[in-house]
Amino acid sequence: MEGVGPINRHDRPVPAYSWYALGVLFVVYMVNFIDRQILSILANDIKADLHLTDAQLGFLYGTAFAIFYALFGIPLGRLADGWNRTKLLALGLTLWSFMTALSGLARHGATLAAARVGVGVGEATASPSAYSLIADWFPQRLRATAIGIYSAGLFVGSGLSLLLGGMIVEGWNRAWPDGGPGGLVGWQAAFLAVGLPGLLLALLVFSLREPVRGASEGMPSRGDPRAWPNFVGEVLEIVPPFTFLGAARRGGRALGLNLAAAAVLALAAVLLSAALGNPEQMWFVAIGCYAVFSWACSLRVKDEPTFQLTWRTPAFVGIVLAYAIVSYTGYTVSYWAAPYAERTFGLSKIELGWMIGAPAALGGFLGVIGGGWLADRCHRLHEAGRLWVVFGGLLGPIPLVLIGYRTADPNTFFVCSFLLQFATSSAMGASAAATQSLVLPHMRGTATAIFFLGATLIGLAFGPFTAGLVSEMTGNLGSGVIANLAAVPFGVVALVIAIRAYPAAEASRIDRAAASGGELSFA
Repeated sequence: MEGVGPINRHDRPVPAYSWYALGVLFVVYMVNFIDRQILSILANDIKADLHLTDAQLGFLYGTAFAIFYALFGIPLGRLADGWNRTKLLALGLTLWSFMTALSGLARHGATLAAARVGVGVGEATASPSAYSLIADWFPQRLRATAIGIYSAGLFVGSGLSLLLGGMIVEGWNRAWPDGGPGGLVGWQAAFLAVGLPGLLLALLVFSLREPVRGASEGMPSRGDPRAWPNFVGEVLEIVPPFTFLGAARRGGRALGLNLAAAAVLALAAVLLSAALGNPEQMWFVAIGCYAVFSWACSLRVKDEPTFQLTWRTPAFVGIVLAYAIVSYTGYTVSYWAAPYAERTFGLSKIELGWMIGAPAALGGFLGVIGGGWLADRCHRLHEAGRLWVVFGGLLGPIPLVLIGYRTADPNTFFVCSFLLQFATSSAMGASAAATQSLVLPHMRGTATAIFFLGATLIGLAFGPFTAGLVSEMTGNLGSGVIANLAAVPFGVVALVIAIRAYPAAEASRIDRAAASGGELSFA
């Protein structure tokens, strides 16, 4: 027909199977955050039973989980770039569900910390696999929307964790006030109840079809037959003391730099432990930072194109840092909202589930879906348009935290909690989609892992802990949450840098990859 050209592949309707698979990924991410976030509603009971401080609770929720989530996210992201992503996700789901259930058998803080480490390792498979799959199931024009739908599982799961956890704990303690079968108390039963169903969900994930990598952008890429040996090699590159051997293979200068970094971080851990206490927090963070440094140095040698398009790209790093600050605030309020309201307003756990958990689920869902939709609309107006949406996640929480954590009215606090979830969630799809567009298809899993390094090593490892530490110092948990707003200006600076550098970085990604030794043939 005259005047009508062929349909562009990017304008074709999305197959129904892609939407079905996205629905499965949504449920997986929902379970992911139920298992991760349920510690919030259980925090006060765990604190009393295991004799912990607020700083230690922040360490359990954040750092013990985050460090290993971040570190294993790196090699698992690389594995997602070369191996079957649906199988990888199913294996990870099995591991974190089992470790969540195992948390219910903890009798002291160290055992619970070890289980949280296992949950972190398992959950590190989720987003690198899911983001890469979504990029192959959906075209560029719908990618932020699809990632937003997937990411909504985070906020629905976070909200449901409070509701389910509260109902399980109170129901169990009513039935067995002195401990139930096996001597388990309510918070232990809650871990078991939310962990075990994930083992069945893993079977459904295993049945998903693996899409052709890169086909949505006309750059189909084969898997890597050496994906697992390479994964083992990547693990060795980030696990001390093997990191020293890896550095030594790159030469004396590399080894000297590696040793210097280890010494500086060890000294920092010693000094901070002496000044602030909580040595487990300081040493976990030091080890995490050292491992990431070692891996980044290794990546520069082994995969220069990926290193150039991630670590050496100011736009990419700026997005990572900006979203890290959004996460710093978001993880702080999502974890401490329920314990704070329980202590301040004297509410039951079921009331907390309904008044904080359910609205938080709705607020997070609306925020991430709305933010993803708005990001895609802004992208049509400007290359860096998606990043405009991130300002809402950075600046929106400031008045809400200041009002919510100072008010004596519980209803005002509940409204602020709802709006906080909406504001912080709105930045996720925009940030993630923006980073995916700065790399090539076979780099997406690695790019996702680096993207979440900021959210975990800065946001999750420091946000809840810092608020808990200030709470211990001041005797006021609200002051701890408010104090964390001091990080927001750093996020704003990083975001401005990213917006200014983004158009050129996106336009030059193929040329820069080629200039650093990248392959342009993906068939």
